[in-house]
Amino acid sequence: MPHITGSNVTIMVKDMDASIKFYEQIGLTLKQRWDNHYAMVEATGITIGIHPSHGGESSSGSVSIGFMIANIDEAKDLLSANNIPFKSEDDGKSGLYVHFKDPDNTVLYFVKPKW
Repeated sequence: MPHITGSNVTIMVKDMDASIKFYEQIGLTLKQRWDNHYAMVEATGITIGIHPSHGGESSSGSVSIGFMIANIDEAKDLLSANNIPFKSEDDGKSGLYVHFKDPDNTVLYFVKPKW
């Protein structure tokens, strides 16, 4: 069995620059970029690969990516400051959620867990 040394989720995007800027605006850091071929942005516990779609479909399908946070109001303020539309939700069970999408309609959310 191979020894896994890291991992990432790769999403397909229409515009590398816009996508990298978006993910930096919500708190991720650019780890590495290979021109317009591929980039990696990261936050604690996750690395997201950004790959150009080359004019094809740039949807993540039924995948969503969640980011756990300590303060839901800071998340809302961050999204508002960057003109990113969002919807708040308290599911009554697991946490407080703020749902939003990246420029290519990848479903994202911030969550303040109740555990």
